[in-house]
Amino acid sequence: MSIADSLFRPDLLARYSANGPRYTSYPTAPQFRDSFDPADYRRAAADPGAASTDLSLYFHIPFCDTVCFYCGCNKVATKNRAHARPYLEQLKREIALQAACFDTLRPVTQLHWGGGTPTFLSHDEMAELMAVTREHFTLLPDTDAEYSIEVDPREASPATIAHLRELGFNRLSLGVQDFDPRVQRAINRIQPFELTAAVMQAARAEDFHSIGVDLIYGLPHQSVDSFSRTLDTMLELAPDRLSVFAYAHMPQLFKMQRQMDPATLPSPTQRLALLQRVVERLTDAGYVYIGMDHFALPTDELARAQARRTLHRNFQGYSTRAECDLIGFGASSIGKVGDVYAQNAKELKDYGAAIDAGQLAIARGIRLSADDRLRRDVITQIMCNLELRFDEFEAAYGIHFAEAFAPELERLRPFEDDGLIELGSRKLEVRMAGRMLVRNIAMVFDRYLGEQTLERFSRTV
Repeated sequence: MSIADSLFRPDLLARYSANGPRYTSYPTAPQFRDSFDPADYRRAAADPGAASTDLSLYFHIPFCDTVCFYCGCNKVATKNRAHARPYLEQLKREIALQAACFDTLRPVTQLHWGGGTPTFLSHDEMAELMAVTREHFTLLPDTDAEYSIEVDPREASPATIAHLRELGFNRLSLGVQDFDPRVQRAINRIQPFELTAAVMQAARAEDFHSIGVDLIYGLPHQSVDSFSRTLDTMLELAPDRLSVFAYAHMPQLFKMQRQMDPATLPSPTQRLALLQRVVERLTDAGYVYIGMDHFALPTDELARAQARRTLHRNFQGYSTRAECDLIGFGASSIGKVGDVYAQNAKELKDYGAAIDAGQLAIARGIRLSADDRLRRDVITQIMCNLELRFDEFEAAYGIHFAEAFAPELERLRPFEDDGLIELGSRKLEVRMAGRMLVRNIAMVFDRYLGEQTLERFSRTV
């Protein structure tokens, strides 16, 4: 049996498909509280127990030149590049405010710019932002850290790629979604193949350590044949990583999705067929299925981290740096410091008003309870390393795992009966057929799900 046949079980995928969290955090964002304020955050940052932890920095750049109809990100569509200047000034002030909360000798081993479109900023503005970051934080050299940026090939010439490398970025994530012209027109993202190829070639010439690409299945007018052509074209470009996301049609939450004709979306049966083709093509080409829509070459850091059981998840997805405190900069960004999650104000005007008043822009968050910390660790191990070793939790938390999670282990029996997991007396292991349903398995351990409206989450398949 091929890897694809082991991974892709359409009967089980259809049966278990449900709405559920992607677990970039636990507890998930719906549990964040408006009563959490900057004082709570400062107390967490000042905790001496965090002093040995490395730092990870995330910058949210919300601007886009044009809006993609499928997108659910926090963004501002504008062709006026002057709008970036006041936001950049606010980011610079926020860097100083955040730096005052931390021992800035703690090394920064991970940095990420996301959006929006970070390359909406001019070359000089990007250099300015990176320079201020280096003034306030201790960024490690290229060989010791991951500095990544999301790039829209329509906004990045080879000169831009060279500039990013000079600034210190060593990893790229490229948005593509689909090469088919008809699909591109339907989603308002016209991106000729030549643009994507030129950016990838430039990144290789500049010795970027890893190049990742985002694709989406389930978009208007996609068929198995058309998306197969996109996959084959992308495989010729040979990115180190591929994230192939399922499109989540939620027009009630994201108004721009109403611009697409729902009659042109693939049916549930067609979506499964698209996913099957993704798994077949990529695994046959030698990519490792990491989980949660992510594939990586065996030589890539993600695949190596999963093999070492050091893979982690944060608000940017899978990460190889597990024990970092994450500081979020910019509107809507989320950070994790010690045992708290904190999110900045989502709206630009609210974010800017706080920063202009000399205050942190934190609008909501949560301090984790002892139970939250335990369950976060359980869910992270399932999502990232595809197993639970009960003795590790017993040593770390002073529990007897089978007693502490007796109801959850009982609810896992159907997963075991269907061959998705192997459940022993001292270990839970996700089997190959269960890897595509890892969110469903993790959801068993989420004590908040009964309190939430699951329709706000995407489908697990």
